[in-house]
Amino acid sequence: MATVQDITSVEQFNELISNAPETSLVVLNFHAPWAAPCAQMNQVFSTLASQSTASTLFLAIDAEEHPDISETYEVSAVPYFVLLRNNTSLDTISGADPAKLTAAVTKHSNGATFALPPAQSAVASASEGPQEEEDINTRLGKLVAAAPVMLFMKGTPASPQCGFSKKLVALLREKEVRYGFFNILADDEVRQGLKVYSDWPTYPQLYVKGELVGGLDIVREEMENDPSFLQDLSA
Repeated sequence: MATVQDITSVEQFNELISNAPETSLVVLNFHAPWAAPCAQMNQVFSTLASQSTASTLFLAIDAEEHPDISETYEVSAVPYFVLLRNNTSLDTISGADPAKLTAAVTKHSNGATFALPPAQSAVASASEGPQEEEDINTRLGKLVAAAPVMLFMKGTPASPQCGFSKKLVALLREKEVRYGFFNILADDEVRQGLKVYSDWPTYPQLYVKGELVGGLDIVREEMENDPSFLQDLSA
């Protein structure tokens, strides 16, 4: 039986990946503490680990605490899962989809089968949901409220893809603000839809409690006028 190992450092992660036998399956779970779907999928992840052999590695990684690892595997949103063998990607799953994750682990486990309790099988994605039943405005409404402070940016905090995003990330880091993020370059539907949803044509965009604050200049102005701005929300 395998157990979930929580990654606490890049060095620990690299050592585990390097020492894994070439034939072993490695399953990575990128999560964030503020995202409810992650809490639900963490339970699914633990259940799958308990049904696997000890030779399979199940590694849980806080995507925000370890941005270098997140960037290596192009994590744009959480939860996000990567299946590896011999340090080669076999499959990726974005969002809270227990059935898809279970099927992927089964497929790459050399004949082993996995099953989830009904309660875990019914977990729905809070960030995506059934696309045929959920329109873009509903999806965006969930995304902007996914964390008390939510940043929509080009790239990731570890690797911003535009100067304004880079400066806003630096400002939030300087003020020690904890926030969720979404890489709009990884999802064109969100990238285009959010411009209309927010009536704000450029990026980055910062939301607080589901309400738009604005871009870099407005956030900087708010922080200058009120040094405690965002602090109580990011504790």
